Amino acid sequence: MTQPPDGYPQEPAGNYLPPDQAPQANYPVAGEVPAADHRDEFNRQALDDVKHTRINALWVGLIAGAIITLLLLIFIVQNVESQSIHLLFWTVELPLGVSLLIAAILGAVITGIVGSLRMYQVRRAVKKAQV
Repeated sequence: MTQPPDGYPQEPAGNYLPPDQAPQANYPVAGEVPAADHRDEFNRQALDDVKHTRINALWVGLIAGAIITLLLLIFIVQNVESQSIHLLFWTVELPLGVSLLIAAILGAVITGIVGSLRMYQVRRAVKKAQV
């Protein structure tokens, strides 16, 4: 009986049959890759390449954005009582949901500006280091 190459299942220790009664398996020669295993690996690699695409990320972003927008809309509709907001010399009457939405948007804009400035700073440092 031939020994299977590394990576192929071994015969279990129990239920041993004498060599003349044991079924003969046709294992490939050492170093030879069976065609089916090669195709499986190729298909798996092709599937992995397709799983992570920009279109996939776009769809995930659109769905997440739609869900967040829906939740914000529900929040705004449920919080319609007006409140007075005082900032330095200004006083504004706005519904609670709208004022919190404006605050969240301004926070996101400020975060985006700070992040963009940091990316610009890092790119400039990298460009100077390359020269």
